[in-house]
Amino acid sequence: MCTERPLPSAHEHALACPLTGIDAMHPTDIKALTARIGRAHLRQRLGLEGDHEVFVINRPGAHFFYPENWYSVHGFIRNCLRVAGLYQRAQHNACNLHVRHHRLEIPRLPTSFAGFRILHLSDLHLDMDPRNAQAICAGVRDLDYDLCVLTGDYRAKTFGPFEAVIAAMRSLRLNLKDPVYAVLGNHDTLRVVPHFEALGIRVLLNESDRIERGGHGIYLAGIDDAHYYQVHNIAKAAADIPEDAVSILLSHTPEVYRHAAHAGFDLCLCGHTHGGQICLPGGIPLTWDARCPRRMAAGAWRYQDMIGYTSVGAGTSVVNARLNCPPEITVHELQPAAT
Repeated sequence: MCTERPLPSAHEHALACPLTGIDAMHPTDIKALTARIGRAHLRQRLGLEGDHEVFVINRPGAHFFYPENWYSVHGFIRNCLRVAGLYQRAQHNACNLHVRHHRLEIPRLPTSFAGFRILHLSDLHLDMDPRNAQAICAGVRDLDYDLCVLTGDYRAKTFGPFEAVIAAMRSLRLNLKDPVYAVLGNHDTLRVVPHFEALGIRVLLNESDRIERGGHGIYLAGIDDAHYYQVHNIAKAAADIPEDAVSILLSHTPEVYRHAAHAGFDLCLCGHTHGGQICLPGGIPLTWDARCPRRMAAGAWRYQDMIGYTSVGAGTSVVNARLNCPPEITVHELQPAAT
């Protein structure tokens, strides 16, 4: 009779395999993050990351929700593309970034924010292929905008080292204008936060900031990952936002659309879906890996009084290939809604 050895707990794994180098979180960083986000959030996020890492290392191929870590899926998709004669084209498409200009009409927008431009980057997966990271750097270098937001997923895998991500983000940051805000996605570890913030990237973890222009202000809020880790807290993110203020929510995934709309946000910027990445002609996604309507899988959408936009992402996941869904860099221009 064969008995299966039980998986170690995240705490036991940490003791057996202590984190070193860039993967280690300095006590000062832990103290600072605890003061910002609370002990429960910090412990939950790091604990869930540990559980996930133990699972994928000890049960390779068993995590059906993450084909990124299931290498037989990678090979299957590549072979399908090769058989169809589309693999080279799909790989070329992965670096062929499109810059999309999108007008957003927001009621009650202060007049001083008319024409305010937000550069929106999502799902960078910076360590997937260096050619992708180089294309993103080149694509943003000469763009004109007032604020940059990053809506999560900076690592290709959902676990493991992230040195390459920090190095690539350092290069990308040199090509981005201030200010830069970010949220974490389901591929990201909380341990990147001190490194990102050392680069001048403000990571919003169920927090908000006031953005001022011409004596007026709007509010930018961001939540932690709501797809896998589910440590998002919209109420906490909105707590310091005045009732009559225009507010923008950064979320890695559009799955929070109902809660965000009912919380009173005017705009939600998100990503996660990759727009399907490999789509049918016309950009019709075969799958979008998010608990939301298909219409929210890519581009502009609306739910009740809230406007939303789901970026199809600048990077790639699982395989470095795209079909009928080019990677995008988005520049949103805010304008007051016509009355």
